[in-house]
Amino acid sequence: MTNAIEARLTELGLSLPDAPAPAANYVPYVQSGPLVFISGQISAGPDGLICGKLGGDLELEAGVAAARACGLALIAQLRAACGGDLTRVTRVVKLTGFVNCAPDFTDQPKVVNGCSDLMVAVFGEAGRHARAAVGAPSLPLGVAVEIEGVFEIA
Repeated sequence: MTNAIEARLTELGLSLPDAPAPAANYVPYVQSGPLVFISGQISAGPDGLICGKLGGDLELEAGVAAARACGLALIAQLRAACGGDLTRVTRVVKLTGFVNCAPDFTDQPKVVNGCSDLMVAVFGEAGRHARAAVGAPSLPLGVAVEIEGVFEIA
């Protein structure tokens, strides 16, 4: 049986990746009460890691796509935290996005919108959230974007 969130993903033409395994000594998510804290998800697509530096070798559109890929990974981790039932998500609470960028790049918020817009498209009003978008001189494995999130579930 397909639930409303899975149906919405299909309607948007999206499929979730498998929830990525941790790359070091940490867990992919922690639940504390109704809150789920998801570790940073790095930009990866079907062809592997999405690497590069915004304002250097990557254009804004590529950064937005990288942030959207992070959002899909966040939702995949969230699905695992919810035992496969994304209808348990009651709120996207906060996203923190890190953008690998040149020193003079100032469009970090536009890049992280790739993830923010995805959350609203998938979860509707419950997808609206608090957020930070931060520039970084480098990110793990040279990826373009990393995003962590806090979600509320029932």
